[in-house]
Amino acid sequence: MEPPPLSSLQEEGEEGPTVEDSSVFSAAVVPPRPATHHSLHKYAPLDWSAYFDEERRVAIPDTDNVFNAYTTGSEGPVVFCLHGGGYSGLSFALAASQMKDKARVVAMDLRGHGKSTTNDDLDLSIETLTNDVIAVIRTMYGDLPPAIILVGHSMGGSVAIHVAARKEIRNLHGLVVVDVVEGTAMASLVHMQKILANRAQHFPSIEKAIEWSVKGGPLRNIESARVSIPSTLKYDESRECYTYRTPLEQTEKYWKGWYEGLSDKFLSCPVQKILLLAGTDRLDSWFTICRALTIGQMQGKFQMVVIRHTGHAIQMYLKNLHRTY
Repeated sequence: MEPPPLSSLQEEGEEGPTVEDSSVFSAAVVPPRPATHHSLHKYAPLDWSAYFDEERRVAIPDTDNVFNAYTTGSEGPVVFCLHGGGYSGLSFALAASQMKDKARVVAMDLRGHGKSTTNDDLDLSIETLTNDVIAVIRTMYGDLPPAIILVGHSMGGSVAIHVAARKEIRNLHGLVVVDVVEGTAMASLVHMQKILANRAQHFPSIEKAIEWSVKGGPLRNIESARVSIPSTLKYDESRECYTYRTPLEQTEKYWKGWYEGLSDKFLSCPVQKILLLAGTDRLDSWFTICRALTIGQMQGKFQMVVIRHTGHAIQMYLKNLHRTY
């Protein structure tokens, strides 16, 4: 929900689109060029099974809700991962493949995302998302779960904070929030509809969607894009093209609720806490806007780690993210 500027996304050795021609990969604007063998291979989808051991369908009792979850690892605490708006559980694929020797990793598709199906996929209110995660954890582990560390990116970071603040998950040992804080998130919401509208909306193939996400969209890591982007798409039969699985532009009424009051909730969570921030260019404004968190950090209430040379979705860039966890 807070993509980096297009200028930072150009792949090394290639010329990326400018802001003015950022729709160059939209099938509705420019007729697709025949894909070359090189581009088909370079941007071909990667299967989830190269990163996770199992894909589970978690049916919530007495409801029509079935949540998709990717799992890997057999020992250690459960690192329970929640993705950002418009992403999927596979945004944690690279990180999971490196954590699985020391932890059990679970990366679920939230409501309205990936392969999860619910009675109302457009209800992305923070209350509903929080209830969903608690229900999934209880369904998977019962009343006596193993040690759990919640990890949430962007919108998923807000959900993780709300889950921890509810104090309903037994044996919750830690909370890792990835690149989201109340002040900057709230300030960015006025721009989100424009950002969403400026995305390429339709793709003639999955390979083209992956290519756009690397050259003109929110990702620069090709491997992350190849494994995660397909799960964020659906095929539009009427237009004979691929489009986004999650219509974020239709969920605007819930955006404010994701982030309002988040700083106080984060600080009140009675577990060890880490806040991961991408880059250093926003730190001055961050300290100005997020006074409560600044004071909280000075008081030692949480650890803040700044990760340089990544985009907003930090977990999709780093090879050594497991060391932070």
